[in-house]
Amino acid sequence: MEKLLSISQVAKRSGVAASALRYYEERGLIHSMRTESGQRQFMREVLRRIAFIVFAQKIGLSLEEISLEIQRLPSDQTPRGQDWSKLSKTWLHRLDDKIEELQRLKSGLNHCIGCGCLSLAECKLVNPKDKLGNYGSGPRKWIWKKK
Repeated sequence: MEKLLSISQVAKRSGVAASALRYYEERGLIHSMRTESGQRQFMREVLRRIAFIVFAQKIGLSLEEISLEIQRLPSDQTPRGQDWSKLSKTWLHRLDDKIEELQRLKSGLNHCIGCGCLSLAECKLVNPKDKLGNYGSGPRKWIWKKK
């Protein structure tokens, strides 16, 4: 029989706080068993699932989206590498979008941060006549994508 892990062992191995693990469990993203005294015990495979959750969050998926992705995993067996790979392939466009956004932010740091940041009344360099204001509030220069 495989040795079960306590919540503190899972937290230490995964680098995720015990409070976050309890929250993930409350949301149905991970599962535990309880001892007679009510302590959580996790199977080792939960470490892969937690790594998946952390990675998915880092590329911008919400917990709701992660939950939907996890539901696509096989429920009758421990997910294998190919199962995780199939899910992650759908994220490539999100990574590309995030990379593009980071490139725009990097470019913004190398130029006048004020230009287009919060759309000053008029910027003769980058935002004449406040044209970026037509696209909404916030740092439009950095988040606005040219089509």
